Amino acid sequence: MARTIPTAGLTAAQRTEIRRLLDAAFLGTFSDDDWDHSLGGLHFVVEERGVIVAHAAVVQRSFVHGGRAWRCGYVEAVAVDADRRGQGFAAEVMDAAESVIDRAYDFGALSASHAGRGLYVARGWLPWRGRTAVLAPTGLTPTPEDDDSTFVRLVPDGSELDLDGTLACDWRNGDVW
Repeated sequence: MARTIPTAGLTAAQRTEIRRLLDAAFLGTFSDDDWDHSLGGLHFVVEERGVIVAHAAVVQRSFVHGGRAWRCGYVEAVAVDADRRGQGFAAEVMDAAESVIDRAYDFGALSASHAGRGLYVARGWLPWRGRTAVLAPTGLTPTPEDDDSTFVRLVPDGSELDLDGTLACDWRNGDVW
C-alpha cells in the first residue's frame, strides 16, 4: 500500500532516493524543473524492504476553462523502479493519488508520455480533445505541442468540463504541462 507524505514531511534521504528513482525511470531526462514541479504537494510512495520503488505526486495548480478558474490536482513524477515494473506498483501510487484528487479538487490532470498513456486510459483518465494553453506572463499562449499528451480525471460529483474546449494551465518554469 502506498504511503502518503507531504513534501514538508520528506526526509533529506527520501528526497534523494525519490530523485534517483525519477532520474533512472526517465533515463536521465528528468530535469531540475521537473523535480521542482513535483514538490509542494503530496507524495505517494511504495517501499519494498525500506527502499522506495514507486512514486507519484499531486500538486495543486490553477487552470482556466469555460470562463472560470478551477482547482486542479496535477499528477507529477510517476515512476516505478525498472526491476519492479508490471507488478502493480504504478497502480498503487495512482490509487492513492486519485483518491486525493477525487476528494480535494475540481478535477485531475496530467501530461502523459506516449509510453505512459495506456496506464492512464486504463484507469479512466480521458484524453483532452480540445486545445491546451498556458497563462504565460505575456498572456494566454496556445501550447499545441501538449494537446495530445494532456489527460484529465473527472471527479465524482464534480463539475462538467467541455473536453473539446480550451484548457489553460498556470505558468511555471520548464515544461508548463
